[in-house]
Amino acid sequence: MAVNKCIKYLLFLFNLVFWICGCIILGVSIYLKVSKSSGVLGSAVPFVNLMIAIGAIIMVLGFLGCCGAIKENRCMLMLFFIGLLIIFLLLLAAGILGAVKGKNSKDELTQILTPLIPLSKQPIDVQTEIQGLESQAKCCGLINGPADWGNVASQNCSCVDTTQKCTMYGGQNVYSTPCIEALTLLVQSVSLIALGVAFAVAVVMLFGMAFSMTLYCQIGGVTSGV
Repeated sequence: MAVNKCIKYLLFLFNLVFWICGCIILGVSIYLKVSKSSGVLGSAVPFVNLMIAIGAIIMVLGFLGCCGAIKENRCMLMLFFIGLLIIFLLLLAAGILGAVKGKNSKDELTQILTPLIPLSKQPIDVQTEIQGLESQAKCCGLINGPADWGNVASQNCSCVDTTQKCTMYGGQNVYSTPCIEALTLLVQSVSLIALGVAFAVAVVMLFGMAFSMTLYCQIGGVTSGV
């Protein structure tokens, strides 16, 4: 059985795009890792290290798939297939865990943010970042509201938007909603997007595995027929 050139070059193009995606994921993830703008609140969405690993793995698999397809190398194609299968299973497991733990995101955020209280004793850069969150999300404090700051809430807590829930605290009219509410919504929305992307990638991987195994078997048929 001759090697199907259409499948061969489709697999090559698939893996070229796959490799480019891995480069992009790795580059963006490293930037987020080293960027000062990620700050302490970035730890509330601990996806960066995982994305760095995924980006690196995708780059390696894309390289194996490209070389295996263009050179018709059965060893590389099998390694590519096994790598895709492992990632596919990991994505399924991560999707199941994400769906199960999605409702517990507020509890996990509470554990992460509790050591930051009282906020008034945190370094200036941490306080500045939290104050920026307060201004943007129209909230005050992280978990317990204005009380997280101590006796006096930050100026960014001032209730300038009367459509939001406000309260008097320390002689100030401040937002009463703690910022963990906004962070919980953010984490849940990001998680849903991540699950959607993971599902789409998993579907694409099924096609990649099918193409690679088809080409692997065709190369084997050609080799045995020689």
